[in-house]
Amino acid sequence: MKPEKVVIALRKIHETAVVHPGARIGKDVEIGPYAVIGEHVLIDDRTKIGAHAVIDGWTSIGKDCIIYPGASIGSEPQDLKFRGEKSYVFIGDNTKIREFATVNRATGEGEETRIGSDCMLQAYTHVAHNCIVGNNVIMSNAATLAGHVVVEDRAVIGGLSGVHQFVKIGRNAMVGGLTKVVQDVPPYVIVDGHPAKVSGLNSVGMSRAGVVAASRSQIKKAYKLLYRSGLSLAQAIAMIEQEVDSCEEVEHFLRFLRNAERGICRGRRDSND
Repeated sequence: MKPEKVVIALRKIHETAVVHPGARIGKDVEIGPYAVIGEHVLIDDRTKIGAHAVIDGWTSIGKDCIIYPGASIGSEPQDLKFRGEKSYVFIGDNTKIREFATVNRATGEGEETRIGSDCMLQAYTHVAHNCIVGNNVIMSNAATLAGHVVVEDRAVIGGLSGVHQFVKIGRNAMVGGLTKVVQDVPPYVIVDGHPAKVSGLNSVGMSRAGVVAASRSQIKKAYKLLYRSGLSLAQAIAMIEQEVDSCEEVEHFLRFLRNAERGICRGRRDSND
């Protein structure tokens, strides 16, 4: 009787890397020179950790991610309320976090900071404590999120922009570079400026995301009622409900507007959409 074949998880861990014995490392994971991996870290299969990166705290990183040199993930939050409690960072699959980006774990016992799958966080970006970032999100160089920010799927946040704590950025929205965002950004719009003002619809982003032409047309009607009619937010919501054909995108747009707690970014008078 032949002995059972033993499958050994292949790992490429540089001899200078510091990996705590308690860390859980998946198959075909690569860990570069001088990287530091903490006790409670989980790194799933085929993920690559670059040189000098630090992964600490109760952090879970999904499959096929790339963490580039110098990134810091799972460190304690920059929050005066933090008292050393156990909190988490979760990162989905196939996400890339570039050089010197920082992702802090949450404030509050059992709370979490979460980044979805297929995201790109470029160099020097910052995701603060308790942020929730969806799938397919792009944060350009040095874009920063303060605590408790929510970023929905397929949003794009331009370089050197800053997002105030508790702000929500809607699905398929685009934030221009150097923008100061202090109020919620509705789905599907483009904002820019200091503070951010809505300058139009992100039609290209919607098309690339697979939003069909009929739905894009209804979103354009909803956008005009919200930003061109002179109505209050409550009045605009009521008019959209009455006059715009329902589809998944319109329903999401309405749901976001109803739940905007910080108010929404207003429009520019010179917008031409």
